[in-house]
Amino acid sequence: MLMKAEQSTLLLVDVQERLMPAISQGAEVANRCTSLATIAGLLEVPVVGTEQLPEKLGPNVESVRELCDVTVGKHHFDACPDGLIDQLPEGRQQIVIGGCETHVCMLQTALSLLDAGYKVWVVADATGSRNDFDRDVALDRLHQSGARIVTTEMVAFEWMVHCKHPRFRDIQALIK
Repeated sequence: MLMKAEQSTLLLVDVQERLMPAISQGAEVANRCTSLATIAGLLEVPVVGTEQLPEKLGPNVESVRELCDVTVGKHHFDACPDGLIDQLPEGRQQIVIGGCETHVCMLQTALSLLDAGYKVWVVADATGSRNDFDRDVALDRLHQSGARIVTTEMVAFEWMVHCKHPRFRDIQALIK
């Protein structure tokens, strides 16, 4: 099954300023999340962010925060009990998700979205945990649970559909 821009929402989980230095390859994860959000904006895909205890962990990194259409503050690890589903645009059943920590908040949120009937794609190169083993085990569990594991480039090219897309050159420049 292909991701379709008109059916997708991009969800970026807890890409927070104070958290990212503790994440393995945190700067790269934040950059990938920013690239995804920029691509989503170019293709009119809504972008939703979450922040875990923002009063303690601070907001999402500025580049992500600026590109989110809405941000859900939360205290549960799983964003769904804190109102995430109510903030998702109606009629879009495909959730493309990235963020941190892969094995905690991102995993629990993705599993709840699957349980709620959404189709979930996890962008592996836009996820991170403090250690790579936790991240890898989480990605495996998500795959076994029905999520599709993809990369930023897979998302971009599937959302564009073809090389004649009016935003092709802009998006190609972002992923090179």
